[in-house]
Amino acid sequence: MRFEVSKVLDAIEVRLTTDPALARAVVDLSEVVRYADLDGGRPASLVRLGLLVDALGRLVAEENVPVYAVAPRGLISDTDLTSNERMVVRRWADDGKIEVVPQLDDRVLEVAEMLGLPVLTRDREDRFRDRRPWVSDPGRLLALVSNQGGPVLVPRVGRGEVTPPVPRSPLGERLLARIWSCPAPNCTSYSTSGTGEADSFFSDMRTFTSPVSQPPPALRAGAPTCPRHGERLKDAGARPTTEVFSVRIDGVIRQRFVVSDDQPVVVGRAPEGGGGVMLGQWLTDDARKWISRGHAQFSLRAGEVTVTDVSTNGSGIRPGGSLDDDARITLKRDESRVLAAEDVVELYAGVNIGRSKLWSTGGVVQPESVMAEAPTMAFRPVGR
Repeated sequence: MRFEVSKVLDAIEVRLTTDPALARAVVDLSEVVRYADLDGGRPASLVRLGLLVDALGRLVAEENVPVYAVAPRGLISDTDLTSNERMVVRRWADDGKIEVVPQLDDRVLEVAEMLGLPVLTRDREDRFRDRRPWVSDPGRLLALVSNQGGPVLVPRVGRGEVTPPVPRSPLGERLLARIWSCPAPNCTSYSTSGTGEADSFFSDMRTFTSPVSQPPPALRAGAPTCPRHGERLKDAGARPTTEVFSVRIDGVIRQRFVVSDDQPVVVGRAPEGGGGVMLGQWLTDDARKWISRGHAQFSLRAGEVTVTDVSTNGSGIRPGGSLDDDARITLKRDESRVLAAEDVVELYAGVNIGRSKLWSTGGVVQPESVMAEAPTMAFRPVGR
């Protein structure tokens, strides 16, 4: 059973991010692990985060939906978690998968406000209503509750009516337009050098957050501050601009990725090297034969996204997302084209890539669960 739990935690880890461009919701990890009513198990269990991740995927009808998790430092030593779970939380923190802060206070709400994201919580957050009056707005707080078909997210305010997307706050836009550097030598989130002192068991395996995907700073006494170390951050220059794209296969959004000024992204069946977007696991046999390991490269410069075909068989551009085959533009190897706002790149029939804002729904009724490997003895049917 321990092996199965480890596989679930690995699956959950893939859905964690502090990248402002990719996160779809914000959560207090220390709250979710104590939702004992969902399974009737231990006082705290890290696996419960998987139930929440699955519920978010069902809510937005999309595969691989990332969440931004914040945890107080005390969770790393919380004896209600197993020793393995505490080690996993520490590793997630050291790798920048989650954000760890000395005291939680209203950091979850601060991140949500800056990024324009919902908060996944059962708390009404009444104590912060004077500072964050938007917590009373419909759809901003979503609570995980039991249901016959599995836990679901419901709004704390309102009756489930569709609410329009919330933009980033003006403060969030300003802070996210800059690269920040933390004086702490072991800071993984705001390091511009990628080096640090060995301060934990995982130091030699540590990854450092790219400046493009730095999380939003905390604002303390009016100054941008590292939320983990409490150090005032230094402005290290302008952050590269980004565009978020979605891979849509047979009508289902499978993955999102970010293209930035300083780093082109290759998409294909199984791109070589790190940083590419691998589609092979979602392709039919015919699509796998057609789509090259590295098929199309996306780059961003001066506000324009360019796609370059790097494949054997070529790619297609559907201007404005048109389904008219006569309007389809063919790109052969090494040919490039600047993408208009609503253009869609077609690698193969039904395998499309476009800006994420083009598609209002993920198009999947039952997203793949991160709980597939969970021990069956550990969970009871919810809602009974």
